[in-house]
Parts: sequence; C-alpha cells; structure tokens
Amino acid sequence: MRARLLIVVAIVLAASASRAQTPVEAARALVGRYHEDARVLDRARDLLDAALARDRQVETLVMLSYVQFLLGEIRATTSDEKLAAYDRGRELGKRAVELAPKSHDAHLWYAINTARWGETKGILRSLFLLPTVKEEIAILLELNPRSTRAHVLAGNVFLEVPGFAGGDHAKAEEHFKKALEVDPRFTGARLDLGRLYIADSRYADARRELQRVVNETNPTIIADWTAKDAPRAKELLESIKDRK
Repeated sequence: MRARLLIVVAIVLAASASRAQTPVEAARALVGRYHEDARVLDRARDLLDAALARDRQVETLVMLSYVQFLLGEIRATTSDEKLAAYDRGRELGKRAVELAPKSHDAHLWYAINTARWGETKGILRSLFLLPTVKEEIAILLELNPRSTRAHVLAGNVFLEVPGFAGGDHAKAEEHFKKALEVDPRFTGARLDLGRLYIADSRYADARRELQRVVNETNPTIIADWTAKDAPRAKELLESIKDRK
C-alpha cells in the first residue's frame, strides 16, 4: 500500500513539474495580455532578467529583447525612455545572434529594436544604422522567406527611409502585401499598408485597409490589435475623412 502511495505521489509531482512554466513561457503569457494591463510588461521583464542572471540562454535573451521592444512601444512615455528600451533590446538581440547565428527570432528582435531606435532618434541622424538593418533583413528572409515580421520590417524601412538613401514605396507595398499573404490577420502589416497609401495620397485604398483593421474579429495578436493597431487605424481614418 505504501509503495503504491509513493508511486501515485511521484506521478502527481511529475505531472505538476511538467505543467510548470519556464520563465520564457510565463513571460510570453504575460505579454499576450498586455492590452488588459500594460504593467504586466514590467513583470515579464523582471521575470526574464532574473532568469538571465541564472543562465544566459538564447531563448531568454530573445524573449527579453521582444519585451524591451514592447516596453519602448507601450510603456515608455518620453523619447529618452523609448531610446533606452530599444537600445537594451538591440543589445540583447545582438547577444542572442552571437550565440545563435541561425536563430530567426534573435535576428528579428535585434533588427526591429535597432530600426526603432534609429527611427526614434531621427532617420537622418541614424542612417549609419541602415546597412546593419538591411543586412539583418536579408538574413531574416534567407532564414524564412515567409517571415511576416521580416516583411513588415522591410516594408517600413522602404517606407520611412528617404529616397536618396534607398527608400522605395513600391517595394514597401510589395513587402506589406507579402506579409498579408502569409497572415491576412496580422493587423500591424495592414495598418502599415494603410499608412503607405496615405503617404501616396491613395485615400480610397487607405480607407479600405484601415477599416479592415478596425473591423478585424480575429487578429493574430489581440494585444497589439487592441492596444495599438485598432486605435491607430481609427485615428488615421479620422485624419483622412475629408480627403479624396
């Protein structure tokens, strides 16, 4: 009887251990609901920082780089705070790339944080970063030609960079559309396509895409859609309501 009881206890403990979340899993769960309370991003950062202090694992570096990006996007309220968040994100991403050169996500968050740091600092003041970002995009698309986020990043680079430095709205549109071919419910890509159409004075096209963002019922990333994409789409729709 005692032996059977010990076996049952061992099975229960093993099952509990298997269900226990890793720090990365716990952080990912927190990030998934940041639209309910943005302070969970601080908790996710602290959780990953503690894990990183114990063991410098690539997946921890990558997830923390992603969280730093979100902190810059969502929690930071000043340019300096944003720059600090993105700068730490790109440093973490760079370390992850050094440890895992073939990791798509390591390259992704290194590149995205670098690009957002440059955009926040000022495009013309940050053109020295452009070769690095372009190289990272090339690596990302070689690792995964159907990477939604890589195509969105490429589209934004071609959209935001001046023409003399390689900006190209036709190529931006191509990348945004490729992202949407892979994932039609990735609302960040559709929002950026709408922004491109506004920049090109294609207001009917912009309204169509932005309204689709607002009307999306099953966004790929509900937190992004709720906190960023839908509100921004509504703002842009309002800004062009009288334009033909």
